[in-house]
Amino acid sequence: MVTASPLLFPFPRPLHLGHLKRRYQRFFADITLDCGEQITAHCPNTGPMSGVSTPGSPVAVSHHPDPKRKLAYTWELIQVEGVWVGINTGLPNRIMEFGLQQGWFPHWQNLVAVQREVPVGQSRLDFCLTLADHSQVYLEIKNTTWSQGSLALFPDTVTSRGQKHLRELIHLAQAGIRAGLVYFIHRSDCDTFAPAAMRDPEYARLFHQALAAGVEIYPYRFQVTPAGIAFLGMASLVANAAPPPGGIPEP
Repeated sequence: MVTASPLLFPFPRPLHLGHLKRRYQRFFADITLDCGEQITAHCPNTGPMSGVSTPGSPVAVSHHPDPKRKLAYTWELIQVEGVWVGINTGLPNRIMEFGLQQGWFPHWQNLVAVQREVPVGQSRLDFCLTLADHSQVYLEIKNTTWSQGSLALFPDTVTSRGQKHLRELIHLAQAGIRAGLVYFIHRSDCDTFAPAAMRDPEYARLFHQALAAGVEIYPYRFQVTPAGIAFLGMASLVANAAPPPGGIPEP
């Protein structure tokens, strides 16, 4: 049984429960709320959502009564075999920034400043951290929801964008600049992580090249509930991937 960490990012508004009828055209999800209301919610996830979009599954949505919005509801969570999984790809960066500011992550306790959406080469990386010794760490965050048993996998489809980010991180590491990749495991039932070579062989090749170049890999685990999302520590790397410097932090 997983015990939630006190390191919690609360949802800013209560979530409404229901069941998924279908997801279609990438951005839309028809949902029956538990109160009986039929809604169409925005699906904030453009990927294939392997294993996390099964019709009939329990889901949770947020309500945004803004007349400027085309859809008042946003699909946030789905329950898979009794475990809540976060499907909103916009949440991990917000939670990471919140956690960095709250001192959740042992690797960056001497944090001074956080900059978002930083241009690097031909890309933008999610964060640049400035530490007390004036050094900098560039971080890219990847929402990770696909799993096989307790093994979390990324990506679940070919991702040219993800490949480009890996190449930028490799170039930084080869130049002597700290570079890291956070796999935000958006579910609590996975305690190991591996690159999904069966879905994107080139991404997996670049992943191992990044490890060899000194890119720091952080497969962070999170517990998801309709009340919020809690940091649980770090999963183990498999497929001959060694943990990053600093060891595995405790939850």
